[in-house]
Amino acid sequence: MGKLPSPCLDVCKFRLEGGRCIACAMTKKQKKSYKGLSKDKKRRAFIAELLEQQAAANSAKGWQRAYLRKCAKKGAEAPF
Repeated sequence: MGKLPSPCLDVCKFRLEGGRCIACAMTKKQKKSYKGLSKDKKRRAFIAELLEQQAAANSAKGWQRAYLRKCAKKGAEAPF
């Protein structure tokens, strides 16, 4: 299995409430912190928190589908 890819979809337009990206709903600080996560277990936990954050804010509606495609392309098992 491949390494779990970043949840970033390379759109990076910070227009949502709290300075969140319109594609993935992460803040710039979150994007930077994800890059420092070296273990898949920590990356999976980060993505689980991101999913909760997206649900609470009702944002990034197409993110899951796009992220599943990204995982498949990288040969990684999706965390959800």
